[in-house]
Amino acid sequence: MNETDEDLYDRYLASNDESAFRILVERHKASLLLFINGYVHNLDDAEELMVDTFAETAAGPTLFSGRSSFKTWLFSIGKNLALMHLRKNKRHRTAEEEISETVSDPADTPELKVIEDEKKRQVYLALQQIHSDYRQILILLYFEEMSHEEAGKVMGKNRRQTYHLAERGRAALKETLERMGFSYA
Repeated sequence: MNETDEDLYDRYLASNDESAFRILVERHKASLLLFINGYVHNLDDAEELMVDTFAETAAGPTLFSGRSSFKTWLFSIGKNLALMHLRKNKRHRTAEEEISETVSDPADTPELKVIEDEKKRQVYLALQQIHSDYRQILILLYFEEMSHEEAGKVMGKNRRQTYHLAERGRAALKETLERMGFSYA
């Protein structure tokens, strides 16, 4: 029987069971890294922030209230740390800078070397070209398989805003993919 994230976290807190915490880290480290990198656009910084996120979760029960899923809480911490990092380092970049960097030489980015399938690469490139809120909502909904409500909690949006963002994000992604010559066959 697979334990839920909440069960594993409770076990970690109750008996300091490090194996339970390791399972949580293994389950979420790759997706959390991708999510945080969507904010900071630097894999080294994203890795550090991912580690910091897990360190905060290890701090104990005073932080996790149980009002959301463990994953939603984890991603909210990651988002907050990424935003603090950006403010601290004043690394806000314009959309044009993000797009030109991504499109200029996509083979140089480590993230794309991991993604071998051409269609996945096209989707990933297209995601990098759409508005960051659209990108984040689509990643949370479709890659992280969160509900609209969970994604809204992570992003600090209400239900209506989440649905509108998702709708606009899908439209923007489709338009970008079509401009790139993406084939749906």
